[in-house]
Amino acid sequence: MPTGPFQLPLALDLAAVFVFAVTGALVARHKGFDVVGVSVLALVTGLGGALLRDGLFLQAGPPIVIRDARYLLAVLAGALAGVWFANHLDRLALFFQLADAVGLGLYGAVGAQKATEAGLPADVVALVPGEGHEPAKALMRARGLVDVLVPRGGAGLIRSVVEESTVPVIETGVGNCHVYVDADADLDMALAIVLNAKTHRPSVCNAAESLLVHRDVAEDFLPRVVSALQDAGVTIHGDEAFAAFDGVVEANEEDFGEEYLSLDISAAVVPDLDAAIAHIRRYSSGHSDAIVTRSQPAARRFTASVDSAAVLVNASTRFTDGGEFGFGAEIGISTQKLHARGPMGLPEMTSTKYVVTGDGHTR
Repeated sequence: MPTGPFQLPLALDLAAVFVFAVTGALVARHKGFDVVGVSVLALVTGLGGALLRDGLFLQAGPPIVIRDARYLLAVLAGALAGVWFANHLDRLALFFQLADAVGLGLYGAVGAQKATEAGLPADVVALVPGEGHEPAKALMRARGLVDVLVPRGGAGLIRSVVEESTVPVIETGVGNCHVYVDADADLDMALAIVLNAKTHRPSVCNAAESLLVHRDVAEDFLPRVVSALQDAGVTIHGDEAFAAFDGVVEANEEDFGEEYLSLDISAAVVPDLDAAIAHIRRYSSGHSDAIVTRSQPAARRFTASVDSAAVLVNASTRFTDGGEFGFGAEIGISTQKLHARGPMGLPEMTSTKYVVTGDGHTR
């Protein structure tokens, strides 16, 4: 077991602080700050990165930027580079390459340390060497060496891995999640659930991307939900009923199948529960779909008819999560049916081995 605090390789440590500073400058530039504001935020985030590094790895004593001048130089260099990149956005690819390399380095270094602390070999967590698509393709075709791949990313990445891999793949993540507000819904509850499902963390796979409202409550609910979503900065891509409201974008066919991962949502009024189920069957990615209703028969019909990894009654789609389900660390959320479905913890990464001991038994 290690006896002292975890130490990242110095070059990687300094590079991470540098990246923090540049990131701060770019955020300031995006917010419209002048050169002074860009410089100040770059310095603040660089210093924050160094202090966060202290906190993450439990360093004692004065902040590392005071103990070691090289960290202060990294902050200053990152601030200067951030100002330059903020004014040369056409060269951002250089920074992204550096940030990507630093991020991968941090994953590798921290993973090796944590494995060692757990009494496992340091290389139990490893990065695939090389850059570009070829190393990834080699991994996808390493059948017999790799048991399973779990791609984490956007729909394009997941589709590419599924189509190109000869290694078994567990599809994860793509979430065109629906919230259906039934005729018997508590509309105050429905409004809270819709807002949470869409705006709590819009860039994650269990965020709501589609809203369906029963026509019997549309007259009362639409003005409230449109106003609340727009106040939260959400752009609504709506059918004819929703498009009657100012600021709502008229939806097309593609909108209803879109995983926005942003402050956008498609919305439609449906004539009944059966129409809502049919809509979800057509457009859902099979991740998480929710109904808001006080009717037990409607809830039972919805949960029996909607074929998704998680079907929720009177709860936000944001609850589809390994931590919320009590699984601990989550590997991903599977949208396929075999061998794992829904949020996956460590048990889903295991297989079965049978050991049979006999005493000359024959069959």
